[in-house]
Amino acid sequence: MDTKELLKKVRKIEIKTRRVSDHVFGGEYHSTFKGRGMTFSEVRQYQFGDDVRAIDWNVTARYNEPYIKVFEEERELTLMLMVDVSGSQLFGTENQFKKETITEIAATLAFSATQNNDKVGLILFTDDIELFIPPKKGRSHVLRIIRELIEFKPKSNKTNVSQALKYLSNVQKKKAIVFVLSDFIADDYLQTLKIVSGRHDLTGIRVFDKSEIEIPNLGVVQMHDQETGQVQLVNTSSRAMRKNYATYYAEKVAYFEQGFSKSGSGTVSCGTNENYVKKLLGYFKRRN
Repeated sequence: MDTKELLKKVRKIEIKTRRVSDHVFGGEYHSTFKGRGMTFSEVRQYQFGDDVRAIDWNVTARYNEPYIKVFEEERELTLMLMVDVSGSQLFGTENQFKKETITEIAATLAFSATQNNDKVGLILFTDDIELFIPPKKGRSHVLRIIRELIEFKPKSNKTNVSQALKYLSNVQKKKAIVFVLSDFIADDYLQTLKIVSGRHDLTGIRVFDKSEIEIPNLGVVQMHDQETGQVQLVNTSSRAMRKNYATYYAEKVAYFEQGFSKSGSGTVSCGTNENYVKKLLGYFKRRN
């Protein structure tokens, strides 16, 4: 992809996702992810309707008229986006690939964080850590993140969610808002998930294509595994084969949902054919 085409794609995603974050998500993001607490801002004269519990009695006695303490929310939060860039993200039978849906969701969250003056960081992972961008503030930083989400070429096609979560623990010592975006066709990450959930505000966003849920009866077809590179002929007319696959896929989804739930973390599941704006808004409202 040449520079001109890349910038055009970045701009297109910025326009679409920033409009959503400005007009839809800004308030919901702010109220869902609150700052560390309230910090003292100033003292001002008491006004009708103010909470009498906020009166500063020392200043009131000094000036012989009521003054109150004013506090403001101490935000300074960090949003970490952990994005699965393994081979299975390059799949889609609807409007777009899973990767493209993940990119739009990540960009929307990043702009929502920027609107609230929060830092944003990025971890791209497969079965290894492909890229780490430390958290920073500002629009230009978010645009860099979007560029990487669009054009980054991973070295591996496989997935290891546990490895990525361990890396997060090593690089992000302070509590952060963490979104893990993947199809979560993976296992053996529950133990690490529990540890990370105890330190960070963690949410798993599962992006899938509806054609992955069950295999249709199409006769004998050639299938390519994006993660292993293996190509083989599969007899999809076999009822047993279709049932086994449906069971396998359902187990992966259950592992994701139950694992995050038991760890005290949130989950969002969104198909490539679904409106991710509604999905995220619904999740934020449930948390408030």
